[in-house]
Amino acid sequence: MHPDCERILFTQEQIAARVRAAAAWLDRRFAGRRPVAVCNLKGSVVFFCDLLRAMQTDAEMDFMAVSSYGNATAAVCRPKIKKHLFSSVEGRDVLLVEDIVDTGHTLLTLRAFLRERGAKSITVVTLLDKPARREVPAEADYACFSVEDAFVVGYGLDYAERYRNLPYIGVLKREACFASGKDEAPAGQAGADGFGS
Repeated sequence: MHPDCERILFTQEQIAARVRAAAAWLDRRFAGRRPVAVCNLKGSVVFFCDLLRAMQTDAEMDFMAVSSYGNATAAVCRPKIKKHLFSSVEGRDVLLVEDIVDTGHTLLTLRAFLRERGAKSITVVTLLDKPARREVPAEADYACFSVEDAFVVGYGLDYAERYRNLPYIGVLKREACFASGKDEAPAGQAGADGFGS
């Protein structure tokens, strides 16, 4: 375990099992269809790649990025689209892959963005759901794990661009935040570039 983590919440093996279960659910949902799978960078990319490799469904891949927090730990502004899609989703079934649904603001922003661009349907799969932090009504269609109100890192999730490469999901120690030069421990959870779904 990384010395900056106080404990492991979900092991590499637990994550792999849940990714396979999510892929099977998506294969049933998209049977006979070819969705556009959209990854919300950067935090979702590890989950996104593993999920698509586990699916039998033929899916196109696309990427976008929404920024809420930057290197902060609590929302300071409304989410903003930082990177748009490469391709059109008009009239298409969209699979939106998220790392974490936390406050819900990023998810609402992404859904509105995809609807405005004419998506036929939007299915949201998230690695983690943190309902205790929800500020707006926004739910994923499928969540691999429900997580406690703790600041988690690993498997794509970061704090100040660190810890994304950990193969498990762990709880970050408060002192690790102070050691990184921040003057406060994290209050919210990273998503989108690590920050803020």
